Amino acid sequence: MMGSLRFWRTGVSACAMVVVSGTAGAQEKSQVPPQALYQTMLDASRQSGWVQFRDFDGAQWIYFTALQTLHCRLMEIRYSINSKALDKRFELVECNPQNPMALPPGAGPETIALKLPAATAQTIAVQVVWEDGSESAVAVYEPCMDVGEQSCAWPVE
Repeated sequence: MMGSLRFWRTGVSACAMVVVSGTAGAQEKSQVPPQALYQTMLDASRQSGWVQFRDFDGAQWIYFTALQTLHCRLMEIRYSINSKALDKRFELVECNPQNPMALPPGAGPETIALKLPAATAQTIAVQVVWEDGSESAVAVYEPCMDVGEQSCAWPVE
């Protein structure tokens, strides 16, 4: 089986496509970028927040959207509320290698967010485990103050 890796850049994002040719001439296409690109994206978003807090409609929402876009190269997302125990897991959506950073059609809010009673989370600790078993550093965030219903997270550590 022969294969090639092709990279291209559009604007500020980069993509990769692996094309593998079988003996019968059939092609399997995958547009899943390499793990190194996902790690760069994660590192770049650490300061602005791997998660975001939002007070909305009498509840506190914690959005995992930025991490969920990395789902094709992640094994799990670990988190904990008001501690560093990392004792909870945020479920990853299924990977579609043809559209690796997108959520599946019909994905609801539960695929990107936790809904908690108002003012429940003072902090959230987050860590990702990559598909190769390596772990990111632990990031800890708290809600931003005086932002109304906007989503925002402030790094604590």
